Amino acid sequence: MGMERQFCTFLLGDLFFGIEVLQVQEVIRSQLMTRVPLAPRAVRGLINLRGQIVTAIDLRERLGLPPLEPGRDPMNVVVRTADGAVSLLVDEIGDVLETESEQYEQCPETLPETARELIQGVYKLPERLLLVLDTEKALLLEASGAR
Repeated sequence: MGMERQFCTFLLGDLFFGIEVLQVQEVIRSQLMTRVPLAPRAVRGLINLRGQIVTAIDLRERLGLPPLEPGRDPMNVVVRTADGAVSLLVDEIGDVLETESEQYEQCPETLPETARELIQGVYKLPERLLLVLDTEKALLLEASGAR
C-alpha cells in the first residue's frame, strides 16, 4: 500500500483539481467582495470571514482560463498560508478524495503551460485526472502594472 493523501477537490471549467486537506481552512459559498484598486488582475477582492480579512484569488485568471459565465458565482476554498488565510475562487467544490501514491504521476505535457506551472503532479483516478494544485505557486502574483 502506498501513502494515502486526502484532497479537497474542486472544478475549474472541465479541469478537476485537488488541494491537500491539511492546507484547507474551510470551503464556503460565494461571498461579498470588496475590490482592491491597483491589485494584480488575479486578485478579485477582499472578503470578510467572520472579521478576518482574506484576499480572494481568481484561479481562472491564474490558470489562463476564460472568466466564469455571467450569473454564476465562484465558490471559495480558503487555504492556510504562511501569511494567513487566502481564498481561492473556484467554479464548484467537489468531495474530499483519498489517493494512493501509485496513482501519482508527473504533470502531463498536454496541459496548457499556464496550468502546468501551477500543478505539482496528477493522480490518475479511474474516471478522471486529479490535478494537484501548488498553492504556493498559485498565490505568487506578479505586481500590477501600476507603477
